[in-house]
Amino acid sequence: MKKSTLSLAVCFITAAISGNLQAQDTNTDNHTITISIPEVALVDIEPAATKNITLGFTAPTEAGNPITPTTSNNTLWLNYSSIKSVADPTRNVSVKVNALIPGIDINVTAAAATGSGGGTLGTPAAQLTLSAADQTIISGIGSAYTGNGANNGHNLTYALAAGSGPGGVAVYADLQATASTVATVTYTIADN
Repeated sequence: MKKSTLSLAVCFITAAISGNLQAQDTNTDNHTITISIPEVALVDIEPAATKNITLGFTAPTEAGNPITPTTSNNTLWLNYSSIKSVADPTRNVSVKVNALIPGIDINVTAAAATGSGGGTLGTPAAQLTLSAADQTIISGIGSAYTGNGANNGHNLTYALAAGSGPGGVAVYADLQATASTVATVTYTIADN
């Protein structure tokens, strides 16, 4: 009798171990994936190879008439990429010029975004007269991208005005003849 009792006890222990080994798996399982999304704030002017433009004025041919600006320039595009932070839900693009030219207003207008971008693209301001202080040209940018290159993003139109008076900054009396003066226009993307 002792032999069969021991044999029966070994069978129960073996069955219990086998049952525990099979109980490790079920009909579902899971694991985790850790995801990292970087905060992004990038801006550039396109096309990069020809982003330096020339604007000027034409002298009058009749005495008593003012100088007149040459045609406006709309060859440049403002591109940006943005992944917003939790703390700042939107961003703006600001613009400023490093040198004011006496008697001349430099005006810039950004069109609504077009092209291959997506997300929460920003809203352009009305025409701005550039100054040394930052002015918001695009507001309300969320997580978005404009697409890269010309014909993507916000088309920029630059125009000059000589001594535009009360609405502008320049005064015609401040004009001085110059062969060429270079002004640098700077765009910055930043949190609100």
